[in-house]
Amino acid sequence: MRAVIQRVTQANCKVNDETTGEIGLGFLVLLGIEDADTDDDLQWLAQKIANLRVFSDENGLMNKALADVDGGVLLISQFTLFAQTKKGNRPSFIRAAKPDKAIPMYEQMIKTMTELTGKKVEAGIFGADMKINLLNDGPVTIIMDTKDKDNH
Repeated sequence: MRAVIQRVTQANCKVNDETTGEIGLGFLVLLGIEDADTDDDLQWLAQKIANLRVFSDENGLMNKALADVDGGVLLISQFTLFAQTKKGNRPSFIRAAKPDKAIPMYEQMIKTMTELTGKKVEAGIFGADMKINLLNDGPVTIIMDTKDKDNH
């Protein structure tokens, strides 16, 4: 799994001009799922995101997590995070999980993040043509890959 986490002051997702998810302060999370991903990967990544300390404290230092700032999460499925661009100019997405694997994992991530944060996780619609609006705060953008979880 790969996640691009952006600290935002606001973000929303629209499909056909209908808002499917919207948050104020918090994280816009773009999530890529690949065939090799397991429930352990999902649990590890969800914990890392929920506990990521990138919100400013009283001294302006990045010491606070989502819970500390009552932040929200907007979770967007994005298979293009597994684009392979080594050959040619047209990306290959062969590593991205097919919908029969990716949809249940995406839905499980929504449930897990909701449990960890104690707040309803807002979301896009899997496979839809989504329009994402965000106001990146900082900007702070963190990239996580579950392949890195075993490397210390």
